[in-house]
Amino acid sequence: MSRIGKQPVIVPKGVTVTLGKDNQLTVKGPKGELKQEVDRDITIEVKEGQVNFTRPTDQIRHRALHGLYRALVENMVKGVTEGFKKNLELVGVGFKASNQGNLLDLSLGFSHNIVFEIPKELSVKTAQEKGDNPKIFLEGIDKQLIGQVAAKLRSLRKPEPYKGKGVRYVGETVRRKAGKAAGK
Repeated sequence: MSRIGKQPVIVPKGVTVTLGKDNQLTVKGPKGELKQEVDRDITIEVKEGQVNFTRPTDQIRHRALHGLYRALVENMVKGVTEGFKKNLELVGVGFKASNQGNLLDLSLGFSHNIVFEIPKELSVKTAQEKGDNPKIFLEGIDKQLIGQVAAKLRSLRKPEPYKGKGVRYVGETVRRKAGKAAGK
């Protein structure tokens, strides 16, 4: 048995989990509603306060899906109760970030500014304090979407290994290389 898949997902008060037709799972909570289609081979049982997942066989495919859907549903429950956050910082001279609603305007050292549209499911804030790097704060209930948007923002200017300039996650450490002097 999958160690992750056999553990039940605990549903807190104020959250409802419903199983629709075609194994469509809907999770509603105080922050919103998320839907996930579950593979037809995985059996879902919604009981008072918990959700259980079972698989029909020990095939590799079934074992993989068993743990996967359990983890996805747990992330959905956490998302509609607490939400998820990702914070990015812009390291480099002249790098700036500002937003108007869900339009993010980034100045990353290119000849033009980059205007990035954040999906309406997420909220974005920017902060630029004197003596500190500009920061971008992303919040939302969908863990996959927030991670995808943060990765896309980071890919616009990845941190380079010599000076460490670029867009990085707050707290991320960049492996630095020695410059020309290392060759002598």
